[in-house]
Amino acid sequence: MEHKLLTEHYHRKSYSTLEGYKERGGYQTLRHALLKKPQEIVEEVKLSGLRGRGGAGFPTGVKWSFLPNNKEDRYLLCNADEGEPGTFKDRMIMEKAPHQLIEAMLISAYAIQAKKSYIYIRGEYQKAYLLLLKALEEARIEGLIGKNILDSSFSHEMDIYLGAGAYICGEETGMISSLEGKKGQPKLKPPFPAVQGYLGKPTIVNNVETLVAVIPIVKQGAKAYRQIGTERSPGTKIFSLSGDVLNPGNYELPLGYSLMDLIYDLGGGMRAGHSLKAVIPGGSSVPILTAKEAERTRLDYESLNELGTFLGSGGVIVLDDSRDMMDILSIILDFYHHESCGQCTPCREGTGWLSKLLKKVCKGMSSQRDWILIQKIAENMQGRTICALSDAAAMPAISFMKKFRNEFEQCLYENTNSSVKGVKESKHA
Repeated sequence: MEHKLLTEHYHRKSYSTLEGYKERGGYQTLRHALLKKPQEIVEEVKLSGLRGRGGAGFPTGVKWSFLPNNKEDRYLLCNADEGEPGTFKDRMIMEKAPHQLIEAMLISAYAIQAKKSYIYIRGEYQKAYLLLLKALEEARIEGLIGKNILDSSFSHEMDIYLGAGAYICGEETGMISSLEGKKGQPKLKPPFPAVQGYLGKPTIVNNVETLVAVIPIVKQGAKAYRQIGTERSPGTKIFSLSGDVLNPGNYELPLGYSLMDLIYDLGGGMRAGHSLKAVIPGGSSVPILTAKEAERTRLDYESLNELGTFLGSGGVIVLDDSRDMMDILSIILDFYHHESCGQCTPCREGTGWLSKLLKKVCKGMSSQRDWILIQKIAENMQGRTICALSDAAAMPAISFMKKFRNEFEQCLYENTNSSVKGVKESKHA
């Protein structure tokens, strides 16, 4: 069963407007938060165990506490550059409840004492962008953005920045570079953004879903939030279910939920006449699970780590027995090759090399040497670049080739037999 902590009113069309949002208690949590001390909110978020919902899963309250204890200007950046294939939860939040995101950002900005925030939104999300522009204007007219918000001493300005379709700008330092008007390339860390980020100032970057989760934590308290999910992975998570299922879509579930229940109970199961073959559990960048592994999988950070993969962005891509796994991997590697910013040699050259080799496999032109070469290239790409895009290509390559080696060998077998057959036919010509 779904646990609609964040998405309870998303079925109401009016919820995207200021009036409709306020009818359902909108901005009351902000009013309550402004009566607290900022540090109290930071501690509450830390106690809640909320972890980043964008992919890394780093504890949000801990991230906030990294800010230096001084009076220096600081910024809050909302990462709405949702580019991970198989992930579309943030788009839903922004389209269904733009004021929910604005309220969450105001609470978070107050907690970290930021006077300015930006929503960096993916360039392709035109509908969400326009809805957010309208919502921001409504909030300003209502006195929810600007000077002395809700008659408090807190003043805050918020703007939207539209990206230009670069996947790499979903990485927090790449996003900061883009927001500064530079080429959208990741930066070396340290210094981390919390110490030296946007314009060289202390900066917190949080994902859309992460920020929205702050509202129920502040409203109900960390203890109530921790009653949902697991001990080490508390709260709910919105999972984007896609692929070969009858009912794709976004589902808000308590962390620790059964993957098979998501696929079969909520997702409606496989198409008629087909069975489950594999699942990518956290967006295209994470290692794949076989159907057998999926049977015992629970959707939380620790359970997936134990199986050698990650919760990631929560983009669950389901593949049935009609899928050619080498073809699927080739598509994934094409994507990462195209989206590499080219700054780091292992990523710039490695993603292209992997993509070319997989095309050989798919065309039946591969050899046993290619299987070894793919493994070696992918292993040498991991942990050697400024950001994780290189790893995002390498991890699927390694897991696909390991778990579905039989399909590579089938291509190799067919290729060898075709070559032998061609030689025999030429001799008898």
